[in-house]
Amino acid sequence: MDAGADLGARTGQADDVGAALRTAARPAGRLGVAFSGGVDSSVLLALAVRALGAARVVAVLGVSPSLAADERLAAHAVAAFVGVPVVEVETREGERAAYRANGPDRCYHCKDELFTRIEESVAVRHDLQAVAYGENADDARRPDRPGSLAAGEHGVLRPLADARLDKAAVREIARALRLPCADKPAAPCLASRIPHHEVVDPAKLRQVEVAEAGLRGLGFADCRVRHHGDVARVEVAAADLVTAVAEPLRTQVLDAVRAAGFRFVALDLAGIQSGAFTLPLVAVGRG
Repeated sequence: MDAGADLGARTGQADDVGAALRTAARPAGRLGVAFSGGVDSSVLLALAVRALGAARVVAVLGVSPSLAADERLAAHAVAAFVGVPVVEVETREGERAAYRANGPDRCYHCKDELFTRIEESVAVRHDLQAVAYGENADDARRPDRPGSLAAGEHGVLRPLADARLDKAAVREIARALRLPCADKPAAPCLASRIPHHEVVDPAKLRQVEVAEAGLRGLGFADCRVRHHGDVARVEVAAADLVTAVAEPLRTQVLDAVRAAGFRFVALDLAGIQSGAFTLPLVAVGRG
């Protein structure tokens, strides 16, 4: 990573992030970054290294059936580029009844599990003075992010949001730092593909993972496979809709998704939809 990269108009906000991290880590302490390999946590990790030095930063990756294998590998690659080792921590959110029940607060239980594991098994071992995660300013304004409540309860910092860095700004910084994930599509956990109030279990997560890996292998870099029992509802970028239903890809899409164990394959004409399951329930709850 080019530690001296020119961040242009975002220099002031990046400096604010660095200052906050230096304060949190104290004069010589270490900072833990809850890391996924996505753009937000990768930018946070890179800015932490610029502010503190690689020796004082630890990337902590939660590993469970809800993390796709290729996402795990990609996270290690980004951390290696930044120059920080990855500490993996096994999370057991699947053992929590409230997580498996898959209500709109599912992400709360997942993040609570992650931050609890960091406190219990990583913080002391690696002498962490503070832990931060990659919530950005856009995330902070959304009503469907219950994981932020868990972060607050555990005292986890959110320096990107505090510096008013939105998603576009975060990507701008990622490109300036030449991070390999700068243009990576958002990749929420596999559990987000299962409709709320339908049980989350490893078999469903594995089906989604296999189907999405198959679609990416066909060139659909940004895709979701929503799990509706025997039916897979496929979301691709709007620009890819026509391609997905034209031969030879139409047959290849069918084969790839059916190979994951689905009987039927439906293409959602709405394309990629962030918060497709949670946002409607949150809106009803607030209505």
